[in-house]
Amino acid sequence: MKRLTCLFICFFLSEVSGFEIPINGLSEFVDYEDLVELAPGKFQLVAENQRYQEEADQVTLYSYKVQSTITSRMATTMIQSKVVNNSPQPQNVMFDVQIPKGAFISNFSMTVDGTTFRSSIKEKTVGRALYAQARAKGKMAGLVRSRALDMENFRTEVNVLPGAKVQFELHYQEVKWRKLGSYEHRIYLQPGRLAKHLEVDVWVVEPQGIRFLHVPDTFEGHFDGVPVVSKGQQKAHVSFKPTVAQQRICPSCRDTAVDGELVVLYDVKREEKAGELEVFNGYFVHFFAPDNLDPIPKNILFVIDVSGSMWGVKMKQTVEAMKTILDDLRAEDRFSVIDFNQNIRTWRNDLISATKTQVADAKRYIEKIQPSGGTNINEALLRAIFILNEANNLGLLDPNSVSLIILVSDGDPTVGELKLSKIQKNVKENIQDNISLFSLGMGFDVDYDFLKRLSNENRGIAQRIYGNQDTSSQLKKFYNQVSTPLLRNVQFNYPHTSVTDVTQNNFHNYFGGSEIVVAGKFDPAKLDQIESIITATSANTQLVLETLAQMDDLQDFLSKDKHADPDFTRKLWAYLTINQLLAERSLAPTAAAKRRITRSILQMSLDHHIVTPLTSLVIENEAGDERMLADAPPQDPSCCSGALYYGSKVAPDSIPSWANPSPTPMISMLAQGAQVLESTPPPHVMRVENDPHFIIYLPKSQKNICFNIDSEPGKILSLVSDPESGIVINGQLVGAKKPNNGKLSTYFGKLGFYFQSEDVKIEISTEAITLSGGSSTFALSWSDTAQVMNQRVQISVKKEKVVTITLDKEMSFSVLLHRVWKKHPINVDFLGIYIPPTNKFSPHAHGLIGQFMQEPKIHIFNERPGKDPEKPEASMEVKGQKLIVTRGLQKDYRTDLVFGTDVTCWFVHNSGKGFIDGHYKDYFVPQLYSFLKRP
Repeated sequence: MKRLTCLFICFFLSEVSGFEIPINGLSEFVDYEDLVELAPGKFQLVAENQRYQEEADQVTLYSYKVQSTITSRMATTMIQSKVVNNSPQPQNVMFDVQIPKGAFISNFSMTVDGTTFRSSIKEKTVGRALYAQARAKGKMAGLVRSRALDMENFRTEVNVLPGAKVQFELHYQEVKWRKLGSYEHRIYLQPGRLAKHLEVDVWVVEPQGIRFLHVPDTFEGHFDGVPVVSKGQQKAHVSFKPTVAQQRICPSCRDTAVDGELVVLYDVKREEKAGELEVFNGYFVHFFAPDNLDPIPKNILFVIDVSGSMWGVKMKQTVEAMKTILDDLRAEDRFSVIDFNQNIRTWRNDLISATKTQVADAKRYIEKIQPSGGTNINEALLRAIFILNEANNLGLLDPNSVSLIILVSDGDPTVGELKLSKIQKNVKENIQDNISLFSLGMGFDVDYDFLKRLSNENRGIAQRIYGNQDTSSQLKKFYNQVSTPLLRNVQFNYPHTSVTDVTQNNFHNYFGGSEIVVAGKFDPAKLDQIESIITATSANTQLVLETLAQMDDLQDFLSKDKHADPDFTRKLWAYLTINQLLAERSLAPTAAAKRRITRSILQMSLDHHIVTPLTSLVIENEAGDERMLADAPPQDPSCCSGALYYGSKVAPDSIPSWANPSPTPMISMLAQGAQVLESTPPPHVMRVENDPHFIIYLPKSQKNICFNIDSEPGKILSLVSDPESGIVINGQLVGAKKPNNGKLSTYFGKLGFYFQSEDVKIEISTEAITLSGGSSTFALSWSDTAQVMNQRVQISVKKEKVVTITLDKEMSFSVLLHRVWKKHPINVDFLGIYIPPTNKFSPHAHGLIGQFMQEPKIHIFNERPGKDPEKPEASMEVKGQKLIVTRGLQKDYRTDLVFGTDVTCWFVHNSGKGFIDGHYKDYFVPQLYSFLKRP
């Protein structure tokens, strides 16, 4: 037997860019680190459009065949490739195909110069063990990832000897879902080179009858006239067989133009009854997609992400699409618009009738949106849910209407609640059963699996929109798909005890252009027909739809067509059931429930021979001494417990206070990018640190003068009070947990900033950062990394470190957070404040720090040894006083938050007496935002 010099195979779901060997940081590959240790020279990654660079006579693609059969929306596809190595040297031969995301691989085989490799489905741990046995004998394999929009790649590569022939054959199956009034079957054709024989055949067999079938031009006219369509009443055939000359990009070119997708669009005939019920071989499938019904009035909330990442073309196209969508609203519809970044804004706090005047006003509102800041998905969704819930509770909604939320977002949450499972829980606990949540994930970076779970769990669907395509048209297409509710409260019933294991989509309402599919099992020995009763509410009436299906009817039809799949009912039931179980598994409330669901998925995967996230495809030769492994990745790797998340969390609760019972308006500030720019801190500042130590830098004298304030917990000290410029900075003291050596230390636990002309108040504590303007409030957590601004004031938060407040880009204030061990017997968390000297304050500024913005003259002289040899003493004249000062060290923590940097200063005793005006008790103020009243 000729020995393979290299064997490589992989199967994966991919959402990342480029090609990469996943070694670190990818949780789904954590058990496969050994797989990437490919032998030197055995494998080389190449770009997609450079897959084959050998001369034309080295490796010949003898044939490339695709056969696809669709029977009652159940599609089975086979892709086969035959290659010959005509080179005198061994060559790497690759089989690389894309299959639709959500399709299940059912079989793969490979014949290399007479040696046949066949596949079997194994439980994942069993598959890994078998692979490890083969690898111990010197066999090689690996895993890679490639970028493929909403697709999965199956890729295998073998190194074959001169003259060897290789045949690859892959089988996969999928269900066709009705969207926008049609079914779409896409086949990705990427042979990589000219093929001597290229054949694609698609057979469509629909017992309901085929209403139309169309093959759009997806190759820019290159293959005009090549697809041949034959259509009957219930059957159709699409043939695509370009000759070698037709495959060439140009008459003298060696490159193939077959690099894209062949698309078949069709729909079935529908009667005005309770859908199409098909019964065969112990399984039934029920398709429900009624037309010709009046639309139900809708209450719709558009929730639009306007964070910084939406800047540019993406936001422009979103705005244009939204303007078109608003024009499509009917007069009986009610709507509002929520846009969010770190802040949550509403165009209207209540649902408004879609009159021409209101629609025009909403358009003007949307046109003025300026993207900036982070992404607070949690609070935006809760605000939308609150508006709908409150309107429903107050009886403001038409009882025959349908309520929708459409979320448009391009990023993961970066502000507010970040844990995805917590956001899901918050939404689930607050949303009422009559509301459907639809999600649009924009771009490559969005966590689409999260949005899909969020929508599926709340009676909606999710759609991905790619930034390199026309965002506007995609958004409008999605809206058209979900914006025409025809039925609500749809319920299926099959009144016979023999009917079991019924599986269905997570539906509540039916929208025009889509379809509800239900499948189940029955005992053919007890039942030869299935009865169905559907109840639903249309725009004007309650419907009861009944139908009856005979098993013999479908059996006679299928037996007359050689291309019909007689096993389609079983496959479709298995496909729906496994997908439903996978969704339930990701949402399982307990570990025990998850284990139970996992066992069910595993058993069904093995019984029906399909690759799922819990199984592996083991490929081996007949002797079993050559073995490879193909894995599907784990389902929803970013979901829920154990997932990594980045950004910030809200403390202490991710449910905002306004969610129940009534909302509080947000302050009208714009939030900007979650990334806070860092700069080198100014070397000389006035600062207050520790318990509390004031360090006053005097620029003219180039001296640091320091003093302590020993007061009581709860007292509020005036740091800066400038009535003329309208600026207040005050600090409230907190005490240590208990005295140390008979003295209770105090620290700043809370700082207040008041900018009177802006009517902006900022409270910074060791727990949170709160902004207020008038009666509006906005909160950030120390676990945030964000920027918030209005016209003059900008607040930057660096996670768990520092808050920087800038006024007019001329005055800045920094607040450092000091965390201590929670179980420390004495110490508590506290704040430090840093203020660079500035001439922007008025001459009348005062306070413990503010008075030194107008620098007093000092004279330090007669330096001499002190009581402590390391702390010399000196005399200081200031403000007509002669003081004894001691030189020592204090800390600046701006560049080293843990250990700090030593700062030399002259220490004034007795709480700064003689250096500060009056007594330190003169600086007590009653409130956190009070101006200092001077005698």
